[in-house]
Amino acid sequence: MQSSADIFDLTGLSPDDQTSLGKFTTAGEVGMILEMTKANWSVVREFDGQDLVYFTQIFSWRCGLMSAKFSINGAPLQDLEMPDCHMDLMQPNAMIDDEALLVYHRYELGSVNSVRVDLLLDDLTVQSATWHRADILIP
Repeated sequence: MQSSADIFDLTGLSPDDQTSLGKFTTAGEVGMILEMTKANWSVVREFDGQDLVYFTQIFSWRCGLMSAKFSINGAPLQDLEMPDCHMDLMQPNAMIDDEALLVYHRYELGSVNSVRVDLLLDDLTVQSATWHRADILIP
C-alpha cells in the first residue's frame, strides 16, 4: 500500500490562502469536518443489480480540497472527479444541475470488498481512510 506521502505529486504546489470567508472553502474550515466524518466519506449500496459506491460526503466539502483519489479492492488509486466549487454562490459546495450524477460509481453486484480514499487538502495535508464492505454497506 502506498503511503500518504507518495499518493499526490506536490511538485510546484503551494498551500492555498487559509483566510476564512465563512463559506467552508479552505482546509482550515473543512479539514476538521472531514476528519470527524471520515466514517461517512464513502458508502456501498446494492441497487438495481449493481454495487454503487458513493462519495457524497467528500463532495459536500470539496471546496477545501485540491485533489482526491480512490481505490476499490486495493486496485491502483484513481482520480475522483469532483464538480467545481461555485464561488459565486452563497454555498459554494452546493451540487447543481447534473453534478449529483458524479457522486457514485457502478460495479458488479457484490464485487466491492473494500474502498480507500485519499484527500489532498488545499493546505497540502493529506487525509486517508480505508473501509471494508461490511463497515460501509447501506440498505
